[in-house]
Amino acid sequence: MDDAGVYKLTEDLALIQSIDYFTPIVDDPYMFGQIAVANALSDVYAMGGKPLTAMNVVCFPSETMDIAILGEILKGGLDKMQEAEVALVGGHSVIDTELKYGLSVTGIVHPQKIVTNSSAKVGDRLILTKPLGTGIINTAIKGGLASKETITKVTAYMARLNREAAELMQAAGAHACTDITGFGLLGHACEMTQASEVGMEIHSAAVPVIPETIEFARMGLVPAGTYRNKEFRSNMVEFAAKIPDFMRDILFDAQTSGGLLISISSEAADKLLNELHKMGDKEAAIIGTIVDKPEGRIIIS
Repeated sequence: MDDAGVYKLTEDLALIQSIDYFTPIVDDPYMFGQIAVANALSDVYAMGGKPLTAMNVVCFPSETMDIAILGEILKGGLDKMQEAEVALVGGHSVIDTELKYGLSVTGIVHPQKIVTNSSAKVGDRLILTKPLGTGIINTAIKGGLASKETITKVTAYMARLNREAAELMQAAGAHACTDITGFGLLGHACEMTQASEVGMEIHSAAVPVIPETIEFARMGLVPAGTYRNKEFRSNMVEFAAKIPDFMRDILFDAQTSGGLLISISSEAADKLLNELHKMGDKEAAIIGTIVDKPEGRIIIS
């Protein structure tokens, strides 16, 4: 959501436009294409919108890489767009020394139903729809330390659309939302507290985590983006002394195509959580509460 723009057209229609691209994080080019699309569409879903069209954005090292790899990436992306009922309307390609793939996405939403990260209310419960750990596990994959089972698991999480979660969130009357991507859970949570002028309490034991993440975090397999997140936002976060260093890294871990962080009234939270579980986000969990003080800070217990 941090890189999406909203443009009101009429009293009944607003456009959401976003662009996202990144370098490969898995060896399978088809699945990389799927993940890239899921990640790009997430900005629109996080605002309660419906993505309609997309344009491919490709940087490709044609002199050093087989063009068939690009074909598989684009096929994976197209299949994910078809799953999301999004029309591919074109694209741009550039010869580059590094492979990159992403999309420019346009969606629609009713102007009075836009969900932003600036409307969290005191007393709201916080729901996280996907478990954390993709950044740390991707670092382990690059180091050749992740098993095939772990790679399959984390790939499935990253390729999963946030569409159904967004639809349920809208129907439940969520107050605020952000998708969890490169800034990590705490980075995006800090943005929500600042924009909404509230405080936040997060219970670390309630935060869903991909199990293998803990072992790799203990080993120090932490991506550079996670360290940057910690450096930038640590002044806004207060950890209980009992929280181990590896868990602090996980909470700041730079995610790829993560879940939604939803702020919703306490009366509606349990029902939404049950619906998310039934829909397929079985690890979704209530992880904390919006509080009035300390404003602009997050307390981790």
